[in-house]
This record gives sequence, C-alpha cells and structure tokens, in this order.
Amino acid sequence: MVRERLRELIRNESDLTVCGEAETRAQTIELIAQTRPHIVLLDLNLKDSHGTDLIKDIVAAEPKARVLVISMHEESLFAERAVRAGARGYITKQEATKNVLQAIRSVLEGQIYLGDALARRLVTKLVGGTQVPALPSVDLLSDRELQVMRLIGLGHSTQQIANEIHLDHKTVETYKARIKDKLDLKDANALLQYAIGWVRSQGQI
Repeated sequence: MVRERLRELIRNESDLTVCGEAETRAQTIELIAQTRPHIVLLDLNLKDSHGTDLIKDIVAAEPKARVLVISMHEESLFAERAVRAGARGYITKQEATKNVLQAIRSVLEGQIYLGDALARRLVTKLVGGTQVPALPSVDLLSDRELQVMRLIGLGHSTQQIANEIHLDHKTVETYKARIKDKLDLKDANALLQYAIGWVRSQGQI
C-alpha cells in the first residue's frame, strides 16, 4: 500500500517518473542495471534482505544512483548506518507520503535528506545528548540483529518477529543467540530487559 501510494505521488509529477519496482535483492540489482535510475527509493526490509549491505551493493553497481531509504524505523542508529553505507537520505514511512517529493528532489540536488525529528535526534546525539546504554556493544550487532532486538524490546514474541521480517522461527532464535553472545547476556530474560531498556532509550516506548 505504501509503494502504491508513492508510485501515484511520483507519477503525478511532470519532472519525475517511476522506471521500475522490485521486491527482492536480486530483482533490485538487476533492475538498476537495466534502467540506471537517478534515484532508488529503498525499504531496508525486502523479502530476502535487510540492512546496509544492499545500499553498498547499489552504490557499487550504479554509482550515479542516489539511494533514499524509506523505513519503518525512526531510530537515529538505523539512519546513521544507512548514511554511512552510502544512502543520501532517510525518511520514515510515516513521513513519506507527505514529504517524499521534497526528499527526492533534495537528494537529486546533491543534498542529504533527513526528516526534521530524525535530524534533531542525530544532532542531539552528536553534541553529547542522552547516551544509548552500552552503545559500543550495540554497534557490534548486524542490521538484522539490531532489528530483531528492537522487536524483542517492543514485546514481540519469536513467532511475531518471524512473521514481521519474513524469517522462520529457528532463524530468529539463531539471531537471538547471536545477540546474547555479542552483548554478553546470560539468558533470554537478560536479553529482554536489555532490549526494553535500549528501545526506551531510543524513545520508542
């Protein structure tokens, strides 16, 4: 539904056109090679992929294509990772239908685009605002592990997480085990408490 709405908004603009759509990592790379777009609107949660590796692949495959991430995550940490990987902008899905045209044009003009709320949070972080607990440890997590931990902190069960990010139950359990190992958490309860604290520090609950 979000994609359909974005397509409609873009096609109503005389200076913009949609040259293709993809649902998987492979389709994305193939389509970019075929169409050579000026800008790619990217959801980090494709059916078979997540995270900054895809941004890096897009930039490598088509250096002139600028990536604008449209994400369900508002956290500054996700945005920071995306920009470090080569994205030229980051906007949440909640903002997208209102501000996506402004974001697209800003990125096409060579600017970095961040939503107002997200930009304020990044600036606060950079100037020494509220610190995320154990941030160096959190930085050790992969994008997918961070995504799983966020959902744990929001109170989602393993099956709910699996359904939301298109993974099977066992794979989610594997990610949870990796998170515990990287963060030196002794059991599932310790992981839950840590995840809740981290999500709260990000202003999500």
